[in-house]
Amino acid sequence: MRPQPGDLLRVDGRASVQFGGDRALTFRVVSVGAEVTYMGWIWLTGYVLNSRGAATAKREIFVQLAGLRRAGEPLPRDQSCVPANRVQASISVGARGRAGR
Repeated sequence: MRPQPGDLLRVDGRASVQFGGDRALTFRVVSVGAEVTYMGWIWLTGYVLNSRGAATAKREIFVQLAGLRRAGEPLPRDQSCVPANRVQASISVGARGRAGR
């Protein structure tokens, strides 16, 4: 699917690891980047919507076309149990509460 301005998308870990788990979002597309990027990836500009459909933030996101789906669209049967991409990181916190490296 190639998004068009006005499309309402569900962006989750299938589109990019940064939107996995509870970081998934509903996104209203305003514009689609015309610049050449990595094959299968695209820049989208639009608004993040809350659960009531109100815009909460304007963002530019870089996502995989194959992982996008329209909001409210059920997953295909063969993908219904595929977990979102996950990244595990180890962070240590020092005495001042800052994350260490």
